[in-house]
Amino acid sequence: MPPAVEGIQHYFRKAARIMDVGERIETLLATPLREVKVQVSIELDTGEIRTFHGYRIQHDNSRGPMKGGLRYHPSITQEECVTLASLMTWKTAVVNLPYGGAKGGIAVDPTQLSLKEMERLTRKYMDQVQDLIGPTRDIAGPDVNTNPQVMAWLMDQYSRFHGHSPAVVTGKPPELYGTRGRDAAAGRGLLYITREILRDTGMPMRGTRFALQGFGNVGSHTAQLLWQDGGVVVAVSDVYGGVHNPQGLDIPGLFEHVKRTGTVTGFSGGQACSNEDVLASDCDVLIPAALGGVLNRNNAAQVRARLVIEGANGPTEPEADEVLEKRGVLVVPDILANAGGVTVSYYEWVQNLQHLSWEEERVNAELERTMKEAYDRVAQLARSRKVTLRTAAYILAIGRVGKATVLRGI
Repeated sequence: MPPAVEGIQHYFRKAARIMDVGERIETLLATPLREVKVQVSIELDTGEIRTFHGYRIQHDNSRGPMKGGLRYHPSITQEECVTLASLMTWKTAVVNLPYGGAKGGIAVDPTQLSLKEMERLTRKYMDQVQDLIGPTRDIAGPDVNTNPQVMAWLMDQYSRFHGHSPAVVTGKPPELYGTRGRDAAAGRGLLYITREILRDTGMPMRGTRFALQGFGNVGSHTAQLLWQDGGVVVAVSDVYGGVHNPQGLDIPGLFEHVKRTGTVTGFSGGQACSNEDVLASDCDVLIPAALGGVLNRNNAAQVRARLVIEGANGPTEPEADEVLEKRGVLVVPDILANAGGVTVSYYEWVQNLQHLSWEEERVNAELERTMKEAYDRVAQLARSRKVTLRTAAYILAIGRVGKATVLRGI
């Protein structure tokens, strides 16, 4: 089981037992509503027929239709999708969106497929699940190795069965009913959470030193927004390696370098370093924004940051979480910190249902309000219950989902 999956289950059980919900309710909340496995057979460009395994897990619909990404990855499993679907249930509940959680995927290496093969795979997958999802039942979105083009294919294929239905997926291209502000949403949500936690800890944004592991969509937008806000980004890394400058990296220059080369490595404005070096950087705030399980029992003691703000899903293993807590390192959990993406996906869904198009200023203002309200509620709960921000976030989410479940009738 991937470390991130184990961590999510651990954090849920820990909060549920602090709440004393009882074994039966704990099992009820952890058990998915529906698990679907499909065989997706397509003809490759060579004429060969190949079958791929696909999944769609629908975890909970007590608070509204289910919402969750669709990822293409060769190692994805049904068990992983189950846990990630539950994570979406808790994440949407923390920021009080009227959603439950879902997750899907296809076990495929997309780098081995042509664009036309990707399209055939995507459309065939939708053929297999179209009777189980929909704008008021289960809304998909982009995830690992899927993008706005994949979302456009999904929407088009679903619409062939059910009529024009842009709200069946989010993360679509702006030209095809996607929302303004979606690309930077996760990074902007992280910025708003960072502002709140810095205010609470008495640290000014200007001059605060940040290190980011991961320079994909989340990490790159976060770095840019923090830099624009006066933060000093001292280290970043991607899958190929990292770059470090204790005086602060020239973020616009780094973006130009990445645009030319496709990686942060080799940037002349800093010294080369590894991903592990970034995690142990001399900084005030560490933002793991790439893979799950990167902070573990072996390296948690080397973290020098005062704050860890989780941009990735499940970046901190439970053993590392305990080490960081004992050392006084404050951790802002993923189900709060990186909820900006699903929040703006919700705004896209709302616009699609109402046949409206918001300006980006409205999207960003709504996002800021939602993230600040969620942070304030979690922080207040952490203080009153004398628990960590992570446990408080899970307590808040489990309480909202549990109450909705009981009110609707078990």
